[in-house]
Amino acid sequence: MKKVVKFGGSSLASASQFQKAASIIKAEKSRRYVVPSAPGKRFDGDVKVTDMLYDCYETAIGGKNFDKKLTKIQERYNEIIEGLHLNLSLDKEFEQIHDFFMKGAGKNYAASRGEYLNGIVMAAYLGFPFVDAAEVIFFDRDGNFDSEKTNKTLSAKLAKMECAVIPGFYGAMPGGAIKTFSRGGSDITGSIVARAVKADLYENWTDVSGFLVTDPHIVENPESIETITYRELRELAYMGASVLHDEAIFPVRSEGIPINIRNTNDPSAPGTMIVESTCKKPKYTITGIAGKKGFAAVNIEKDRMNSEVGFGRKVLSVFEENGISFEHIPSGIDTMSVFVQQSEFEEKEQKVLAGIHRMVKPDYLEMESDLALVAVVGRGMRSTRGTAGRIFSALAHADINIRMIDQGSSELNIIIGVDSKDFERAIRAIYDIFVTARL
Repeated sequence: MKKVVKFGGSSLASASQFQKAASIIKAEKSRRYVVPSAPGKRFDGDVKVTDMLYDCYETAIGGKNFDKKLTKIQERYNEIIEGLHLNLSLDKEFEQIHDFFMKGAGKNYAASRGEYLNGIVMAAYLGFPFVDAAEVIFFDRDGNFDSEKTNKTLSAKLAKMECAVIPGFYGAMPGGAIKTFSRGGSDITGSIVARAVKADLYENWTDVSGFLVTDPHIVENPESIETITYRELRELAYMGASVLHDEAIFPVRSEGIPINIRNTNDPSAPGTMIVESTCKKPKYTITGIAGKKGFAAVNIEKDRMNSEVGFGRKVLSVFEENGISFEHIPSGIDTMSVFVQQSEFEEKEQKVLAGIHRMVKPDYLEMESDLALVAVVGRGMRSTRGTAGRIFSALAHADINIRMIDQGSSELNIIIGVDSKDFERAIRAIYDIFVTARL
């Protein structure tokens, strides 16, 4: 058994959290490759080390003295080192960071140092070899992740190592300049390492016991999800559910490696398994509920629209010309609606409307704003009759007006549009009908 374990920032925010992580790693010999994040918040109101580094670098390139800010960052690491009783000094590393900040090494370099330094501390504490991600994870000249070069180099490197610590979040450009993934990118590094070593399992340790059926800020103590497929996860992540960086799915999915989301503070909890496919029946008809606010809709009506070849293409070309991507396009015989992010659309709304008039000469054109989309996702919906009816019944019972309905051909999800003011109530109503009613 070969496992890759990634620990998030909250799991490595202090010496006591480091000790928890180390206990988890040492509990199973199969946990051989470790991917650490930078130290996160220790308490409410605290600042993540990555944010401290950004701030420090901004001060440096602004021509101001940044010594105090850099010293505060070093003190965070020294606090962890002293708490772990390690004979380790990061003085040389901080001297180099100081020099690189003075030279304007870039925001990517600045942000990456949190993981780099935490990787050194973790390697020293575990007694594992340290592998600098800049030597094994590569981006091309355009800043795109080079998966094949990375996999080849990383596989060869780790094949010679029984265990290793590889810091998350960053790699290197062809010239050696540091390049980071987007925030939360340590999840991606863990997935890349899992692929490279052909791991049996990728464990992602964080501060929650897996995925929850819905947002705990909306529904109090929602049920957890035992098993979720990659496709279900993609649907929920797209609609705002976030525990795992959605780009972390692809490297392991291509190799059929499952991901287990676990809680560092509750290691006995099984967490959530993310798999390609499964015979296991979901506990509930639905797997999860997620959604987002801030949408606008452009509603178009034209007599005999359905017989006009290229009508949809012409409408969408107007949005494309204005650099606006669409979210959903529900349509009828003589009607078509285009849902877009309101923040992207507002500045260009008049240009878009004028463009639609020129392209398709609609009989009627109107806009709606302040809409929210709610996605109900679940592989169990395919084999269960009346799922849509139960959703609509629950919303009607809660006196919520449905503004849009869209179901994918995979029958994996149903997306409902509602007024933003009804967003939270809609999620609670759907949760109650499918989950609370079954408890």
